[in-house]
Amino acid sequence: MAAPLTLLATAGSKRVRLMQAARAHLRLPPAQVLEWRDWLAQPALLDEALRQPGLLKIEPPGDDRAAHLLLLDAGCRLQGRAPVHAPEHGELLAMDAWFAGFAAAMASLAAQLADLPQARVVNAPGEISLMTDKLACQRHLAAHGVPIPALLGPVESHEHLQSLLREHDLDRVYLKPRYGSSASGVVAYRRNKAGRQQATTSATMSRTDGQTRLFNVKRMARYEAAADIAALVDALAAQQLYAEAWLNKPRCGDSHYDLRVITVAGQPAHRVARIGDRMMTNLHLDNRRGDAAGLLNDADVAALEAASALAARAFPASHVTGYDLVVRHGQARVLEANAFGDLLPGLLWQGNDTYTAQLAHFTRHA
Repeated sequence: MAAPLTLLATAGSKRVRLMQAARAHLRLPPAQVLEWRDWLAQPALLDEALRQPGLLKIEPPGDDRAAHLLLLDAGCRLQGRAPVHAPEHGELLAMDAWFAGFAAAMASLAAQLADLPQARVVNAPGEISLMTDKLACQRHLAAHGVPIPALLGPVESHEHLQSLLREHDLDRVYLKPRYGSSASGVVAYRRNKAGRQQATTSATMSRTDGQTRLFNVKRMARYEAAADIAALVDALAAQQLYAEAWLNKPRCGDSHYDLRVITVAGQPAHRVARIGDRMMTNLHLDNRRGDAAGLLNDADVAALEAASALAARAFPASHVTGYDLVVRHGQARVLEANAFGDLLPGLLWQGNDTYTAQLAHFTRHA
């Protein structure tokens, strides 16, 4: 008989609905849901939820504005900075402070779980924190032999970016918020020998009273004025930013694509191509899904599976992870690891969606 499942999540979120549907499909009782906001306020609620041997799956807190604000306020206190205003919808604000609060919460959760030996976790809190710190995660993957794009490291300002480009003799890079998600704030930056610059991003700028505010939107923005690009990079760098070498993505007709692979118990399972005609191919940006098998030859499939399996071995305490990859000419590079990468409704592997597949695994290994 399968062990009970507890979700640290947001009740009513799409992730919870999909998990409950998968459990119903397998004729398992519904998972109990512990709200992030409730656990943050009363950690003892988790002890109560996990009194009996069972499984805990940690979902992201981002669906709950109240939980986001609790983590953001905690991070500001930890960093010794004044509280910030509540972010407006889509606003990229104090991402570094939010992560400080999130990492502290994950550390507290890990300590709490250490006193609950009867509980198993889908993904360990410490590894979730590591995957959420994208720069640390890429360095971790590289240290474990996983092929990644070349890292230029932290970017402190637009001026610092220019010195990094000169140092590495590059004119094209991707700039990524260290603690962002779903392409929020990612910038595809390029310049030519004449000094003309271009920055393409999902972050749109709003300037009032000398302050630059950033908002994540679905419609990509392109900046070409030097002052705008400097303001954009400086605003992102203030929340911690890093640069990596630009990788050309393979073509699919008039578009290009990368790939998302889900590993279950360390083995490559669900995979999908993310196809678009813009720089960022994240599916929530109105890009489209494609059949990975139809786009890859045998050498590409082998490279995809080897790289994702190697990446999964770098996170031995995480059983369900997502990896974004670029695969070209039989070589794969891992762009990102995602502890919450299984939100791919309707994507099947061997007849199961991502939630049914992970439940089936844990049922077999109860």
